[in-house]
Amino acid sequence: MKTVRRSTPTGRRTPAASADLVALPRRAPLPARHPEPVLDVVVPVYNEETDLEPCVRRLHAHLDETFPYPFRITIADNASVDDTPRIAARLARELPGTDWIRLDEKGRGRALHTAWSQSRAPVLAYLDVDLSTDLAALLPLVAPLISGHSDIAIGTRLARGSRVVRGPKREIISRCYNGLLRSTLAVGFSDAQCGFKAVRRDVAERLLPLVEDREWFFDTEMLVIAERAGLRIHEVPVDWVDDPDSRVDILATALADLRGMARLGRALAGGRLPLTALRRVDAFDEDPELPPGLVRQLLRFAAVGVASTLFYLLLYTGLRPAAGAQAANALALLISAVANTAANRRLTFGVRGRRGVLRHQLKGMAAFLVGLALTSGSLAVLHRTAPDADPRVELLTLVLANLAATLLRFLLLRAWVFPGHRSRRTTGSSPS
Repeated sequence: MKTVRRSTPTGRRTPAASADLVALPRRAPLPARHPEPVLDVVVPVYNEETDLEPCVRRLHAHLDETFPYPFRITIADNASVDDTPRIAARLARELPGTDWIRLDEKGRGRALHTAWSQSRAPVLAYLDVDLSTDLAALLPLVAPLISGHSDIAIGTRLARGSRVVRGPKREIISRCYNGLLRSTLAVGFSDAQCGFKAVRRDVAERLLPLVEDREWFFDTEMLVIAERAGLRIHEVPVDWVDDPDSRVDILATALADLRGMARLGRALAGGRLPLTALRRVDAFDEDPELPPGLVRQLLRFAAVGVASTLFYLLLYTGLRPAAGAQAANALALLISAVANTAANRRLTFGVRGRRGVLRHQLKGMAAFLVGLALTSGSLAVLHRTAPDADPRVELLTLVLANLAATLLRFLLLRAWVFPGHRSRRTTGSSPS
């Protein structure tokens, strides 16, 4: 794909990102005095001759008045066939710190991938040309990236504090899409589609080569991969007003998103994404070769597991005389599993609040069924081979079976039930 830059050269180059690189270094704040642009805001456009100039002039005036660092605005033209290229070129000449690139193919993801790959600014952002999102949220969006607190920042229309004006059709579609993401890919962020996002360049250099989509699914794919790698995602509630003149083909976009979700799910399940190249070496990670926070999580999980096992054994011992071995095992395991999931949710994975409790418990129940199969199967084998086994032998068998079930349960909790909270790095207003 040919990319043409129509403004003064800025000395940018495409980073040679590689999935084979070592873990990302620790985040650090940017210096207070930075001679080059700290922020590069990309505005992707296709046939936007009406909205382009007022959008860019308003954005430029806002940044000039409120942003304390040098900045750049990059207009990314997706092969427009109207007057958009001419207007973009004129704006680049008239407004200091404004640039533009022209691509030969359409696709918002393609525009962002190209513009971000070429930028040398330490913080990269984008917003939609219709300015549906209030620009007052721009500084809160990028501040956590400048300070070194977070890796990615997203605007969300689905969190407490957000103020959204849009029709019921788009509201339902948006909530259904994000709900589908949570149920299928178990994401922890609340709004994948809001056209208001930012990323640190060191993260983008590693992340962009892993993102395949070049159209509307680009945002979702980037966020899912980043979250699975343990990167910290900050969410900012935004004021958002729907653009009634949107030309997005909802049906075609929805089908493409479903295909993208299926492709990404297969890649994650098959371990085909080199996520280690995206992980941070943090002060809390005892071993950079291990997944983020694994040692701390194992210790907490073990403590919860010991308490749960004692609770389970007490329940089993109390229920066994009246209910029999199998029924007592099932009831004790069920009650202790609910308590175990609740304790691990709060203590091991740092999830607070009531939102998502039912979903987490249902997934925890699936892990419970695995434990039930292991322990009940162990009892069945014991009773078949030694029908008159002493109750102490039963307890020993259950303890050994529970150890195996506990290990499997931890893996399921970490990879499936709480994948967005692996190291307690998702911040802001993401749902818990």
